Amino acid sequence: MMRRAVDNAWRAAVIALLALTLAFLIGPLIVAIMMSFDARGFLAPFPPTALSLRWYGTFFADKSFVAGLKMSLALAVAATLISGAVGTAAALALTQYEFRGKAFLSGLFLSPLMIPAVVIGLALLIFVSRWGIFNGFSRLLCAHVIVTLPFTIRSSLAGLAGIRRSMVDAALSLGANDRQAFFDITFPLAKTGIIAGCVFAFAFSLDDVAVSLFLYDTNSVTLPIALVSHMRANFDLSVAAAATFLAFITVLLIVVLDRTVGLNRVIGQGVYR
Repeated sequence: MMRRAVDNAWRAAVIALLALTLAFLIGPLIVAIMMSFDARGFLAPFPPTALSLRWYGTFFADKSFVAGLKMSLALAVAATLISGAVGTAAALALTQYEFRGKAFLSGLFLSPLMIPAVVIGLALLIFVSRWGIFNGFSRLLCAHVIVTLPFTIRSSLAGLAGIRRSMVDAALSLGANDRQAFFDITFPLAKTGIIAGCVFAFAFSLDDVAVSLFLYDTNSVTLPIALVSHMRANFDLSVAAAATFLAFITVLLIVVLDRTVGLNRVIGQGVYR
C-alpha cells in the first residue's frame, strides 16, 4: 500500500514537472501570438481587449522587414543546400571509411554546437576581413554554413548508421558507379536523416542572430537583425507579428517534414526501409 502511494506521488510529480516545462516552453509563444493580433495601437497589458491584423499590415508594409525576410529566406536556402551537400558527404566518409583521426574529424565537424555563437561570429569576422571578403551576403553565407553544418552531419550520420556497406558493394559489383549506388541504394535508405538535417539547418539559419550580428552590412540585413534594430529604436507589436510569422514558417517546415519522411521516423529511428 505504501509502495503504491509512493508510485502515485512520483507519477503525479513527473506529470506536474512535464506540465510546467511545457508551459515554460509554449507560454511565451502563445503570449506573442495573441499580442500580435492586438487591436490597440500601443504596447498594452496582456490579454488583448480586441483583435486585429493591424500589426501584420505594419510588418509587411515596413520595407526593412520585407527586405530582411527576403534576405533571410535566400540565405537560409543557400546555406541549407551547401551544408546539406557537405554534411551528407562528410557523413558518408565518416560511416563508410576507416582512417586515422576519424574521431577528431568528427568532433571538429560538430564543434560549432559547443562553441558560443559570439566566439564564432567574432572569429569569422577576423577571418573574412583578413581574406578580403567584404560582401555581406558572402560573409553571412560562410557563417550560416558553419553553424548549420553540425545539424546536417549529425542527422545524416543517424540516417546512414544502419546501412550495410555490403549493399553498396553489391550495387558496385553489378555495374553501378559510385553516383548510381548513392542515389539508388544509399540515399533512399538514409533520406529520413538527410531531409531532417536540412529542415533543421534551414530553421536554424532563418532564426540566427548572434553570429549574423558580426557579419552583416547595410545591403544584407536579415529579418532577425532588422527586428533587433527595430526594438532598439521603436518597440511595438509588429515585432510580435514578425515572431509569429517566423513561428509559422517553422511549423510549416515541421508539417513538410512530417509529410515527406514522417516525424515518427525522424524521432524514433535513423534509417527506415
